[in-house]
Order: sequence, then C-alpha cells, then structure tokens
Amino acid sequence: MSRRVLITAGASGIGYAMATAFAAEGDRVWITDVDAGALAEAPAEWQRTECNSADDAAMQALEQAVLAEWGGLDVLVANAGIKGPTAGIEEMDRAEWDACVGVNLTGAMLAARLGARLMLPAGSGVITFLSSTSGLHGTPFRTPYSAAKWGVIGLMKSVAMELGPKGIRANAICPGSVNGPRIDRVIEAEAAAKGMTPDAVREGYASGTALKRLSGASDVADMALFLASDRARMITGQAMAVDGYTYNVDP
Repeated sequence: MSRRVLITAGASGIGYAMATAFAAEGDRVWITDVDAGALAEAPAEWQRTECNSADDAAMQALEQAVLAEWGGLDVLVANAGIKGPTAGIEEMDRAEWDACVGVNLTGAMLAARLGARLMLPAGSGVITFLSSTSGLHGTPFRTPYSAAKWGVIGLMKSVAMELGPKGIRANAICPGSVNGPRIDRVIEAEAAAKGMTPDAVREGYASGTALKRLSGASDVADMALFLASDRARMITGQAMAVDGYTYNVDP
C-alpha cells in the first residue's frame, strides 16, 4: 500500500532526491519549499506547498491541508535547512545566527509537531530528521549551523522516546558533504574565511573521509527509504551518518 510522505524543502537537492526515491516506490509525495519556481518544476503528480518551514502559522496551515487532502500521514521528513553564516564566533551576527537556528532547529520542531499530530490517531508513522555530521562534531567557522544540527539530534532522541510507545519511530540522517550546488556554496564561503582555494577545501573534505569521496544525494535518499521501511522497524532514536566516515573535520 502506498504511503503518504511529506518532505520539507523537497523541491531541490537532497529533498528532491528523497521525494523522487519515495515516488519510485509508489508512495504519494507532498513537498514544501520556499522556492516557487523549483516547486513548479516538480512532477505533476506530487502535491506541493510554498512554505517557510520556520513559520509557525504556515506549518499549521500545511498540517490542515494535509489532513484535508490525505486524512493523515505515514512518513515525515524534516529536511529544511540553510547553511547559515561562515564567520568566526567573534564576528558572528545575531540576526544571521537566529535565522540559521530558526530554519534548522525550530523548523525541524515544527515539522515534527505536524507529523506527530497527523500520525498519532493511527498509532503509527515514521519521522526522519535531517541533521548533519556537523551535528556529531563541531565545525569551525560554522557555529550556528553546527549548534542547530546538534540540537536536531537532541530533538530527535526526545521525540523518539515520547512517541515510541505510541507506535511512531524517529531517527536522524547525518549527511557529510554531499555533492551539489549547496556544498559548492559552503566550500566557497569556507575557502574565503580560511584564505584557501575552493579546490583545496573540497579536497580536504574528501580526504577527511575513510572512503576519500563525497556523498551523493541518492545515498541520503537510500537511507531515508530504509528508515521508513519495515526493515527498520526496530530502529528508532538513532543518528545515522551517511558520509563515508568523516574523521578529519578541519580541512
């Protein structure tokens, strides 16, 4: 039976890869995004909502829309995130900090709340958070992003304990550096902050993994499919790294 799957920030990048993977399994897919143009280009059979995941009122409106259209939810992927500023802590701008934590952490909470409300009546469901390997270790010059992604792990573990007795599992995926436009922008900003070339930073990212290469969006999508499947029925409260095993975090 096809599942009802909602993915925040699903119109591009990792979110789009996950949406495509679930759709290929025959699932019904609903994506949100702040990019109206990207939403318009998604497959016609997908439901879509232009929505800022950190906007409480918008997320409550989305909850009511999903309830009216689908009557509930089986899988929620809290994927929305932004890279935030790249700067030393002594230069950190409060507004940029708040914006990064707002989308990455508060947005994850609002998505989880939506998922819980739509899953509890059925007594089953899967909530998957997108954290990062930056949620498993510190990342120089990206303190708001790292702090928010650590927070996502704590959020996930608490949600898993709250909702597990009610039939709902919660886990987090922690991607490393994933090939694509987003990591290109991160690398450029980090190179500027550290006085390095983008190529040197990229090589440092890859050489700091056991597999000596960066992940792809499809690698993250495969983990999302697994965690939502019955094969993962005893997996909850876990932070699953998809990164080729990062052991050097400062290229």
